[in-house]
Amino acid sequence: MKDVATAAGVGLKTVSRVVNDEAGVTAATAARVREAIEQLGFRRNDGARMLRQGSRTSSVGLVLEDLADPFYAQLSRAVEEVARSQGSLMLAGSSDEDPGRERELTLDFCARRVDGLIIVPTAADHAWLAPELAAGTAMVSVDRPATGLDVDTVLSDNLGGTVTGVDHLIRQGHRRIGFLGDSPDIYTASERLSGYRQAMAKAGYGVREGWVEMGKPDPVGISLTLDRMLSGPDAVSALMCGNSRITVAVLRALAAGDRRAAVVGFDDFELADMLPTPVTVVAQDPVLLGRMAAELLFRRMRGERGKVQRLQVPTRLIPRGSGEIADR
Repeated sequence: MKDVATAAGVGLKTVSRVVNDEAGVTAATAARVREAIEQLGFRRNDGARMLRQGSRTSSVGLVLEDLADPFYAQLSRAVEEVARSQGSLMLAGSSDEDPGRERELTLDFCARRVDGLIIVPTAADHAWLAPELAAGTAMVSVDRPATGLDVDTVLSDNLGGTVTGVDHLIRQGHRRIGFLGDSPDIYTASERLSGYRQAMAKAGYGVREGWVEMGKPDPVGISLTLDRMLSGPDAVSALMCGNSRITVAVLRALAAGDRRAAVVGFDDFELADMLPTPVTVVAQDPVLLGRMAAELLFRRMRGERGKVQRLQVPTRLIPRGSGEIADR
């Protein structure tokens, strides 16, 4: 800034006023200062300025499971749009479903003095974030609740959406319905499993031990699971898949093994409607999830008080063909 002031023949205060768009500088002087700024390549250090003033950094952090996942990519974009409309920069990172990495990334954002955090929780307990919350960092949990932390939360209707998907298969005449879900310690996976069991119980159908498989999506493991589920006297005729990655793996295994089963997937995915048998899905709304979480966060950042909120976003069934295959 001193170099700019020297080049323009003005004082440091004048340069500061021009840089910060303050009044009190003539048009000719402001033009001379801006010309010096352009020639010298000067850039304002917002971080240093805000730290000196003790003010906000106009930035928010977003911690997701995986930024490359289409679901989280849409959620991230929605958060970014809200942040941009509020004049804030969004910083984002992936936890990769690793509690240690989540903690490191989240605390790194806090060290950079973000004004707020939106987190897709991975760890079993987030009480370690309580000091940051007490220090004034606004926080919102999205997609999953943050255990041990009293913050606003925005969730999909995981249980109700799965009940809808299983009910749909039952209406096609299916009685032997299998469920493939993600790791049971993940909140969404647990809720969807509960929805499956609830729908089967409501219809008066028992669930055989071999009809449920929970674990990380693994193509080889899913293929072996389908070999078991689709054969023998207790073979299932339909499958409820707990997320889009599992759905895709199931469809590939069915095609490779020339197997047949009705399929409903939780989560929509790209080209699901373009396959030879278009895929019936229970669709979430990641854009609405992200927007609602971001709007809650910015309200808290503006000082809104009141009871912590837990909001639920509805899902919707999209019948396309794979879930309408009747039991033979």
